[in-house]
Amino acid sequence: MPHGVDFRAPLWLPGGHAQTIWPALFSRRYSGPRPSFRRERWATPDQDFVDVDWQGEDSDATLLVLFHGLEGSSASHYAEAFAAEARRRFWRFAVPHFRGCSGEINLAPRAYHSGDWEEVAWLLARFRSMHRGRIVAAGVSLGGNALLRYAEEAGESAAASVRAVAAVSAPLDLAAGAEAIGHGFGRQVYTRMFLRSMKPKALLKLDQHPGLFDAARLRAARDLRDFDDAFTAPLHGFRDAADYYARASAGPQLARIRVPALVLNARNDPFLPGTALPGAIAAGKRVTLWQPAHGGHVGFATGRWPGHVQALPETVAGWLADRL
Repeated sequence: MPHGVDFRAPLWLPGGHAQTIWPALFSRRYSGPRPSFRRERWATPDQDFVDVDWQGEDSDATLLVLFHGLEGSSASHYAEAFAAEARRRFWRFAVPHFRGCSGEINLAPRAYHSGDWEEVAWLLARFRSMHRGRIVAAGVSLGGNALLRYAEEAGESAAASVRAVAAVSAPLDLAAGAEAIGHGFGRQVYTRMFLRSMKPKALLKLDQHPGLFDAARLRAARDLRDFDDAFTAPLHGFRDAADYYARASAGPQLARIRVPALVLNARNDPFLPGTALPGAIAAGKRVTLWQPAHGGHVGFATGRWPGHVQALPETVAGWLADRL
């Protein structure tokens, strides 16, 4: 994928759903040895913890920080692919896990969400305080939207922490995204997959903090909007799912960004319709939009069957490197 806008999916992998599901499950993530991580636990200002997985020890090298997607981790297919690309470039690499995503439930009466820009700001400031070299950041899906929201809110001050940011398959319009996967195939596959892990974790949170939210509404949730109404919104200071979607969506505020930013979205992403993607004028001067016709949601597989997903991090890291 030498140029993001020129990406073409293999002929044997047609359609946005196939280009989303197959790469995540079956395509090759890396060449050479499997990425291995060293875990570090950071205490947060609200008496909670965040687990950070590290690859590399050179504090003078360029550091790539990757913010994962909904229910993702350093074991996600895209995270391992980015880790392999960072190793190839002799970059240091880190994956900070959003609350509750590192395999252990977090402690505070909160979880994480698509607009969690204050968490991103705290994490990047912490990375900046402990790493001497240059820092770039990428975010995937939910993590990409949260990273862009950070860049929007931070404005000029973002440059103190990062040289450039990149978002891959970010749900720039959360309401449109929830609608897209709330019906048909998306409801039967993607929504069920997310709720299968999110509901039990939410109920564990209720065991920690009785009365935090309405358990009956949570159990009755059948799509992400229902879940966000019952859980995400009340835990994180939003009136309801509609308020959360309106305030947390990065798309309408891209022009506020003051550091170089890449926003990569396939137009056949089943998580966000192409009609919801921003145009260049709305995105502003600091934002580069790549909107290839193919790729699915965090798919972008290339090569012969079963394909590989290394072209995505290679292209994104190349764009970030050019901004250094």
